[in-house]
Amino acid sequence: MTRQFLLAFATLLSLALAACAPATQQVSLYYYDPDLDLDANGNIQCSADGLVAVQREVPGSLSGERLIEETINLLIAGELSESERAQGLTTEYPLEGVTLDDVMLDDGTLTLTFSDPNHQTSGGACRAGILWLQIEQTALQLAGVNLVRFTPEDLFQP
Repeated sequence: MTRQFLLAFATLLSLALAACAPATQQVSLYYYDPDLDLDANGNIQCSADGLVAVQREVPGSLSGERLIEETINLLIAGELSESERAQGLTTEYPLEGVTLDDVMLDDGTLTLTFSDPNHQTSGGACRAGILWLQIEQTALQLAGVNLVRFTPEDLFQP
């Protein structure tokens, strides 16, 4: 009888907690504004200085690796609004054939595994660096992420 009571109580508690969870939660996606990334001579630095956070909503029920996966997939979909583009934000995402295949968070280290059959993440140090930084900064804002690694290792190479 006690076991049935505990099982029923646990079920009711989980339903109550689910009902209290917000319908959505906000995440930041980091896109690039080259005008914010200039040195004293007006040259583009290809640095994190040009990254700008834009807010998006994801389901409130997501957490951990599922939240990370949803957030990174939103970023690489590359959907900027007209007003964000008018503010100078840019992105090369989506990249043809590039998909996020696996997300693994282990003791603060996030490993993201991508497929890039057309080598779209390559193409110059500046470009590859900005593509990398957009994903890295987007991931680092999420709870439990302290370090971001990419596999395979030939992604984001000049």
